[in-house]
Amino acid sequence: MTAPAPQGAIANSATFSILAYCSSSILMTVTNKMVLSRFDFNMNFLLLTIQAAVAIVLLALFRKLNLINYRRVNKEEAKKWFPISLALVAMIYTGSKSLQFLSIPIYTIFKNLTIILIAYGEVLWFGSKVTPIMLLSFLIMVLSSVIAGWSDIGTFVPKDPTDLIQFNPGYMWMALNCLSSAGYVLYMRKRIKFFNFKDFDTVYYNNLLSFPVMLFLSVCLEGWTSGELSRTFSPDVRSALCVAVLLSGASSFLISYGSAWCVRCTSSTTYSMVGALNKLPVAASGILFMGDPATMGNVLGILFGFIAGLLYSYSKTEQAQQNFAAQAAGSNLSANSTASKVPLLSEQESSNADDGVIIELTAPSNLPSKTTALPLYKHNPDGKSAD
Repeated sequence: MTAPAPQGAIANSATFSILAYCSSSILMTVTNKMVLSRFDFNMNFLLLTIQAAVAIVLLALFRKLNLINYRRVNKEEAKKWFPISLALVAMIYTGSKSLQFLSIPIYTIFKNLTIILIAYGEVLWFGSKVTPIMLLSFLIMVLSSVIAGWSDIGTFVPKDPTDLIQFNPGYMWMALNCLSSAGYVLYMRKRIKFFNFKDFDTVYYNNLLSFPVMLFLSVCLEGWTSGELSRTFSPDVRSALCVAVLLSGASSFLISYGSAWCVRCTSSTTYSMVGALNKLPVAASGILFMGDPATMGNVLGILFGFIAGLLYSYSKTEQAQQNFAAQAAGSNLSANSTASKVPLLSEQESSNADDGVIIELTAPSNLPSKTTALPLYKHNPDGKSAD
């Protein structure tokens, strides 16, 4: 569910909610990059397992403090939701691998390409439309990715074709991440209507169901028995690495809570715009905190990606408003059409009224005498209050 509205100026502040969402997004990206690159951490499944465990613990803690709420686990729902959790595992694993090899600005810029895949997936699956402004934003997204990646790719493309092994594998993982991310979002959108999940229901189920899968894959594939675990957590980096991993897990949960808080304190339009604007500080954080080079390609790529995100956010907001207005107009037209079919006066009574004769208005004989008006309040059989 979305975060409840606790009392207090800060708890209901749009400014603080936006800052919390943006800062948690930056914190998660930077800490993940630090763990995967600075500590030479190759056990990606283990990192994601720890993140899921931390998220589950923090969900339980925040629920006990009455800051959030979510439904309890249902076996039938868990079985049906499990394929979505597997898609999530594919998405976050490929994302972690691409972030391991790519700089944060390059990763953030290329991540925008997922929006294009999702947009055209929605056209195929849900009958959505791609507006001219969306097409323009897609072109700018592709342009930003080409500009930012050109110098980076040039560094790794070998002069000798026999040395193709030197090509940066981060781009392969980034392509897989874009495909898996689009597949996850589209598949979840198609299936979530059958579950009626709220925000934290989704977060809880995803972390709970993906935890054993990622732990199993880590034990089987990441060399626990061959000494990889002891090498990764060597005594000289163990303390700092544990702190960074736990901080990474906390930030992955905080971005979920920050998103729900931001939606509650602002509007969906504001949240969408904040998501587009947030690309700039996230990309810049790699330059500021991780020492990524501030090349002309990176700067122009970030700028064009920022503009593309704003254009796409604006076009989606405008499309949503048009759809809402069309639905409202259709409802009013239907109500007026229904009302026009019920005569209030017969022809004789109408002529008498025109002659100035006082008449008494009665219900037409073809209508039942008993009222059929709906009550203002109706008992909810499941005992839940509306959100």
